[in-house]
Amino acid sequence: MPLNDTQIRKFKSTDKAHRHADGGGLFLEVRPTGSKLWRLAYRFDGKQKLMALGSYPEVTLAKARERRLAARTLLADGVDPMVRSKEEKARARSVNENTFGRIATELLKKHEKDGLAERTLTKKRWLLGLAEQELGTRPVAEISAADVLGVLRKVEAKGNYESAKRMRSVIGQVFRYAIATARAIDDPTYALRGALVKTQVTHLAALTDWESYRELVRAIWQYEGGTPETRSALKLMVLLYPRPGELRQARWDEFDLQAGVWTIPKERMKMRREHVKPLAPHAIEILKELRALNLESDLVFPSAWVQGKPISENTLNTALRRMGFTKEECTSHGFRASASSLLNESGKWSPDAIEAELAHMGKDEVRRAYHRSKYWGERVRMADWWGKEIVEIAG
Repeated sequence: MPLNDTQIRKFKSTDKAHRHADGGGLFLEVRPTGSKLWRLAYRFDGKQKLMALGSYPEVTLAKARERRLAARTLLADGVDPMVRSKEEKARARSVNENTFGRIATELLKKHEKDGLAERTLTKKRWLLGLAEQELGTRPVAEISAADVLGVLRKVEAKGNYESAKRMRSVIGQVFRYAIATARAIDDPTYALRGALVKTQVTHLAALTDWESYRELVRAIWQYEGGTPETRSALKLMVLLYPRPGELRQARWDEFDLQAGVWTIPKERMKMRREHVKPLAPHAIEILKELRALNLESDLVFPSAWVQGKPISENTLNTALRRMGFTKEECTSHGFRASASSLLNESGKWSPDAIEAELAHMGKDEVRRAYHRSKYWGERVRMADWWGKEIVEIAG
């Protein structure tokens, strides 16, 4: 005979568990502890099974009967309801464990192992930190494009349009990593292309005509301010045109002054690949003079203010300002653009050799090695020609 709520409330515990059937395999088990548990008895694949449906009164009589019906429906379709229940619980647990914050942390750890520069990692951590409050605890598979847009709009509202753009990109990396590791099926940031305020692209200031560049070169060679390290660094930026960070953080063990070669380790290169540069004779002279000044330091350009640290990029830019050049005219980053423009304008060197010297070769390792080998001789001659041009201008 089917149960009713009045009966169930009156059931009392005894020394032994006792059961009360509702029909169709559903029954209520009253334990000596006083707990009342719903159970469903059924047969599947010739075996007798017992499935837990919850406890009373949290699971009401009506709810227990609904669960019995759902289980019977699965049985009619040849599905074991207990196996299905375990699968759904595992799926729900997986969804709740795979939060955006947890996957973002996992991705950052992967980036660390991949050897990304600390400066890049710091930027990624900061951008993901802006999304942590609203997205961090959310299951990554349940976050929609509207959810991400809401976070980005708050950054835009402060006028930080470029940060919002970069934040969308980094958030997208988290989703794509989740997809690659089978924890999400969609990247909602893809739908947000065009939704953010466009930022004005500003190119790093650089002097790209010979008349202006000659003025800059002469000013650097005549500059008497700052430390010897600062003055030498500026001259080598002109002669070698690396990225400022590649030069500022240089260590003596990277240079073979006898062979005239500088090997920049991959950790400091933008593309995370070792880059070898030929040194013109005048660059070697400057480095030898510096070495005589810094016999105790492993750094080529040690800071005069912070022990064990190199000079800062701000130091180079400040020196340029003191020479009278505004930030709209030139920056330490601009030496690369200046050299690229003027070397191409000379017509003496192949564009591929110039690109190889600037470390602009693509990601393909075989092609990169081929270009380095093919253009090395031309790059050596180009470095020598460029050095002679600069020395002649400097007077």
